[in-house]
Amino acid sequence: MTAFTGDSVASPLVWVITIAVTVGVLFVDLVVIARRPHEPTMPEVSRHLVFFIGLAVLFGLALWFFAEPHELSPHPGPEFFAGWLTEYSLSIDNLFIFIIIMANFSVPRQYQQTALMIGIVLALVMRAIFIVVGAAAINEFSWVFYVFGAFLLWTAVKLAKQGSTDDDQEEFEENRLVRFAENHLPATSEWNGTKLFTKENGKRLITPMFLVVLTLGTTDLLFALDSIPAIYGLTRDPYLVFTANVFALMGLRQLYFLIGGLLQRLIYLSYGLAVLLGFIGVKLVLHAMHENELPFINGGEHVEWAPDIPIWLSLVVIVGTLAVTAVVSLAVSSRMTKAEIEARTISLGDD
Repeated sequence: MTAFTGDSVASPLVWVITIAVTVGVLFVDLVVIARRPHEPTMPEVSRHLVFFIGLAVLFGLALWFFAEPHELSPHPGPEFFAGWLTEYSLSIDNLFIFIIIMANFSVPRQYQQTALMIGIVLALVMRAIFIVVGAAAINEFSWVFYVFGAFLLWTAVKLAKQGSTDDDQEEFEENRLVRFAENHLPATSEWNGTKLFTKENGKRLITPMFLVVLTLGTTDLLFALDSIPAIYGLTRDPYLVFTANVFALMGLRQLYFLIGGLLQRLIYLSYGLAVLLGFIGVKLVLHAMHENELPFINGGEHVEWAPDIPIWLSLVVIVGTLAVTAVVSLAVSSRMTKAEIEARTISLGDD
């Protein structure tokens, strides 16, 4: 594990290997799915999900026991687990709108894997860009933590008020880029397998799959605005940020098919995520105060009384919040009918 040493958890060689393996896995997945579009069985998605989760746990343990602490990441293992769990929990919330997108476009079940896979590739590319930009901003301007923290606190309040998937659907319907594509690009309403384009009478047309992929990609762009600042509140190492996102997104497709019906019963998920984002937002603001250089705050001096929340406490809060949210949600929803759950989420969305 000598590659896990130096100024960062990852040396240039580790970065190259990680990106190569990620691209390889995505390529194999795309080729396999493209050759045989189908609705995956429960045993199939279960095996794949266990594989990706197990791989993430082993990766985190390797960091925990073998990675050298450094300035950007004093506790690589715990920071990875905190970041991965946070990104995974945010990704689970994202599945709500993925289900809405699939239903809105009436995507055949056998094509949904392909749509999700392409969406995941786009998500990784966009998040990689955000990670690079975020790292550069943090290295150059310490006050960026104030911006990230304030944004997460605002998002937390918004999530707490939202409290349902009903508002997610409104956000999806307001996607201007998708509406522009539907209204201005030559299109066909006929599915042509998983192809994004087709030809009719010599004219090139976009297919419904193109609109689905465009919707998934632009939607995840909005999700990244929450997730990247959140994980930078837990670790400043871009490698840990990147790998946490990779492992969270890798298992997302399987999770979509495995617990799609269970998602509705996580009736307090938005509140749990609001607590997490609020906690990380406060952590970021406190960290910004501790390293303050803004002249209109404490005369440009560091605010010494502002504590840095330790990573072990962050990990405890993240695990505890997710566990309580899941247990309480399932316990309450188990005594409710499906109609009652739907009525409750709609009423919460109207508040």
